[in-house]
Amino acid sequence: MKDMGMDAYRFSISWTRILPDGTLRGGVNREGIKYYNNLIDELLSKGVQPFVTLFHWDSPQGLEDKYGGFLSPNIINDYKDFAEVCFKEFGDRVKHWITLNEPWSFCVWGYAEGVSAPGRCSPWEKANCSVGDSGREPYTVGHHQILAHAAAARLYKQKYKGMQKGKIGITLVANWVIPISRSKSSIAATKRSMEFMLGWFLDPLCRGDYPRSMKVLVGNRLPQFTKIQSKLVKGAFDFIGLNYYTTNYVGSLPPSKGIRNSYSTDAQAIRTGVRNGVPIGPQAASPWLYVYPQGFRDLLLYIKDNYHNPTIYITENGTNEANNKSLPLKEALKDDARIEYHHRHLDALLSAIRDGANVKGYFAWSLLDDFEWTSGYTVRFGLHFVDYDHGLKRYPKRSAGWFKKFLKDDLTDQLETNDKDGGVVRVADCDRCLTDYAVVLKYIARLGFEFKTLPTQY
Repeated sequence: MKDMGMDAYRFSISWTRILPDGTLRGGVNREGIKYYNNLIDELLSKGVQPFVTLFHWDSPQGLEDKYGGFLSPNIINDYKDFAEVCFKEFGDRVKHWITLNEPWSFCVWGYAEGVSAPGRCSPWEKANCSVGDSGREPYTVGHHQILAHAAAARLYKQKYKGMQKGKIGITLVANWVIPISRSKSSIAATKRSMEFMLGWFLDPLCRGDYPRSMKVLVGNRLPQFTKIQSKLVKGAFDFIGLNYYTTNYVGSLPPSKGIRNSYSTDAQAIRTGVRNGVPIGPQAASPWLYVYPQGFRDLLLYIKDNYHNPTIYITENGTNEANNKSLPLKEALKDDARIEYHHRHLDALLSAIRDGANVKGYFAWSLLDDFEWTSGYTVRFGLHFVDYDHGLKRYPKRSAGWFKKFLKDDLTDQLETNDKDGGVVRVADCDRCLTDYAVVLKYIARLGFEFKTLPTQY
C-alpha cells in the first residue's frame, strides 16, 4: 500500500474476535485486541490511515442462538457494548468509524432472499428456506440495525469524539435507477425503487422516519420509530459511506394484493440491466454488474439535492472479471477493463464534485481478489491477483500500476470531465478548471483501497 501511494485503508473488525460470545459479559479476547492493534500500528507507521468498519455481516453465532441476532432488539445494547470496546481500545488512533456496512444487503440477502447468512426467507422464495418471513423479517432486522447504529454513534459523539477527535458514519449501498420507459408508472416505480433501497436507511438518518412509500406499501409489517427513537436516529452520523457499482432500469410491478408478501415485491418495482434487448452498459463477470459511470454522478447529485448534501466517502466502487483458472498468469494480470472502469468513474466523481457533491474520499473495491459473499471465489475484484492454489501469493495487475501512477503523477494528464455544454474538456484546458483541479487534490488526499477482513481469512 505504501509503495502504491495509498493513504487510507478500510477494513472490518470481527465482532467475535473481540467478544467471543458476542457480549461484554462473556469477556474480551485480548489476543483479538492485540491483532487489531498490530494492524492499526503498522498502517500508521506506513502513513496509511485506518477506516474501520465495525460490522460487515459476521453476526456472532452466540447471539443468533441466544435470541435470533438482529431479529431481536436485544442486539442493540450488545452491539453498542462491542462498539464501545473498539472505541476504547483503538479510538486513540482510528479517526474514521463505520458502524455498519450495507445494512440493505444484510437485510435483503439474509432475510428476504435467503441467499446469505442466516439464510432466512419465506418458503416460496428461490432459496427454498426452511424458516423465515420475507415480508416481515427484513424490515425488523433493518429497524434494529438503524437503532444499533444510532446507539453506537450517539455514544461515540457523547463520550469519545471530544477526546479522540474522530468521526463516525455508516456505509449504505445504492444502485442508480432509470425509468425503463417514459410512462408515469415507470417513473413512479423508479422513485419507489430508490426509496426502498437507499431511502430505507438514509431517510431515518436524515429525517427521522421511513419514506412515505414504504409506510404505505409495507403497512403494519414495517416497524415504527417512537418519538424518542426518531430523535436518536435523526442526524446520528458525521458522514455517509456510499457503495456504488451499477445502474438499473426500473419498471412497475403489479401489487401482490397481500398474497405472499415480500420485500422483493413490496416496492411494486422491478429492476433490470437490459432494455429492448440492449444492456445499459458493458456487463462485468457478475450478472448484476453493468458499467454505467453516469449513474455514479447522478446518484451523488440525487443525495446532494434530497438529503441536505451530507459529507460522503465513497467506500466501495469497482468491477470484476471471472476467475478463469485456465488463463495464464500473464494474461490474468491484464485488466484493462478495470482501468477503464475506475478512470470513467473517477471522471464522473469529479463532475459530481464540480456540481457541489460533498465527497471527501474514494476507496476502490478492492485491493486484493477476495471472497465475495454471493460469488465466493468465482470472480475477481482486486487490483492485485491472488493465487489461491499457491499460498495466496499476490501479483499486481495492470490496474495497480495505473493507480500508482494516478496517485503520483500530475492529475491534469489523466482526468477529464464532461463540460456542461456537452463537450469533453481536460482538467487543465481552461482557467475555470483550475478550481476543479483543487477539488480533485482534496479528495485524492483521501484516496485509498479496501479489502474485506472476513472470519475465513483469520
